[in-house]
Amino acid sequence: MRKASRLFEIIQILRLARKPVTAATIAERLEVTVRSVYRDIAALQAMRVPIEGGRGIGYILRPGFDLPPLMFSIEEMEAIVLSLALLERTGDDELKQAAKRVGAKIAGAVPPPLRQTLDANALHAWGFAAPSASAVDLALVRRAIRDEEKLDLAYRDEAGRATQRIVRPVALIYYAETANIVAWCELRQAIRNFRSDRIEDCRPAGLWFKGEGDRLRQIWVDGWEINAAAGN
Repeated sequence: MRKASRLFEIIQILRLARKPVTAATIAERLEVTVRSVYRDIAALQAMRVPIEGGRGIGYILRPGFDLPPLMFSIEEMEAIVLSLALLERTGDDELKQAAKRVGAKIAGAVPPPLRQTLDANALHAWGFAAPSASAVDLALVRRAIRDEEKLDLAYRDEAGRATQRIVRPVALIYYAETANIVAWCELRQAIRNFRSDRIEDCRPAGLWFKGEGDRLRQIWVDGWEINAAAGN
């Protein structure tokens, strides 16, 4: 987690806390060392964020400090609630945890009338949750898409044939039962879909396709539109 993100997370943790929060508790939440938390709190205090407390007794955020409120309509809040619920049905554990953090941040930032929409628990996404992809870290795949880094896949197709593929991932599609990696396959020299539940190993290849992501995504979109127009 980058420092700017950590500082924001610490403010959110303290804003939502009803009693002093120890550095050890914050460190556990952010998965960093206690020493890092001490440095971050000192940095926030240097920026005049009114954090009080100390080692061994915990920290609080003095009343009066607030971030700018997030303003949404009721319909927008309901869209957010349902979207976060839908993320719970994916097999992407990192996105599930991110969804919970988003909900907590929004709850701490919106005015009380909108907060009631979050707390009402009236909107639900029904259906079973997709199992986590045991051999694939979907967070790694998302990072590879962002960074335009090739992936090395050990893949088994529908007929059970095993192949090793170097691919250039360009998109990730979440279905109820699995996730599909859309990628340019260097073996087939074409866009292919790779089901996460058929991938036996997935790791960064240490090779890059910088500047090609948008072009490859357009090839995928064009192919999808052609198939849709043909009724395939």
